[in-house]
Amino acid sequence: MTAAALEQHRGTRPERRPFEPGSRMWDDVGLVTFSLTAGSAFLLQTMEPSIAAVVDEHSTFRTDPLGRAVRSLASVMMWVYGGDEALAEAERLRKMHATLNSTDAQGVKHRALSSGPWAWVLHTGVFAFTEGNKYFSSDKLTDADKEAYYQETVQLMRNFSVAPKEIPATYAEWLPWFEDQVENHLAVTNVAYDYLKVIRNIAPPSQIPAPLHPLWRAVTLPVGRLQYFFTVGTTPESVRARLGLDWTAKDERALRALGWVIGRTVPVLPERVRYFPIAYEARRVERDRARLRKIISLRPV
Repeated sequence: MTAAALEQHRGTRPERRPFEPGSRMWDDVGLVTFSLTAGSAFLLQTMEPSIAAVVDEHSTFRTDPLGRAVRSLASVMMWVYGGDEALAEAERLRKMHATLNSTDAQGVKHRALSSGPWAWVLHTGVFAFTEGNKYFSSDKLTDADKEAYYQETVQLMRNFSVAPKEIPATYAEWLPWFEDQVENHLAVTNVAYDYLKVIRNIAPPSQIPAPLHPLWRAVTLPVGRLQYFFTVGTTPESVRARLGLDWTAKDERALRALGWVIGRTVPVLPERVRYFPIAYEARRVERDRARLRKIISLRPV
């Protein structure tokens, strides 16, 4: 049963609304560990045929990979922590993608706002979140936690005007749906291989003078290798096999060991360090508002 059918059964209509404190997304999406599985999410997106065609023609991920990554991360933070501006950000992205169309080598036309591809971007986020928790968190998700997070993602999809037919009603229904998409809809694309090259060898920003490029590459080489390692390691095994990506038992043990350390280190870091800036400031502002509400409630009347 899709979310649309469930809502029709309940007699309710989808409502667009921003996220608030107390939600799973509010607590988890802004953590720096979010970025550790963002790579595998984008890799899965580059294997969706329409997304691959549009990205191939319009994206700056090859020419400005760092800038694109920073802009994308800031946008995701707005989805959760932007308040009313979160809905405006969703509309901005829909408007921007409305003109991003492409025709592939076989003459097939692709639209960024086609319902399936538009939904797939957010579905990869569900996978990335649960996979990130599996490797990089000491607080493992229960089935109930996964369901609660998925329902929040359903709300996020409503905020992005995803077609209800593209939304399984529950996490239990989403799992086989996602596996079917991975096995039967994704394709090996040149864009996927280009993306893997880009994250492994991070190109210098245009602001960096050419004489400093060797220094840039020397400094970022370890970062690129680690980013590639995390991306490949958190990508579904069947996808790794189709792309011909090597992943050994030794690699898996190393990933789990790194994840164990990260999962126990990040929670004890200061909030300013463990959250990305937009998330941290939103959380700080909300605490200030809560204190103000408390003082107002205590005022003499």
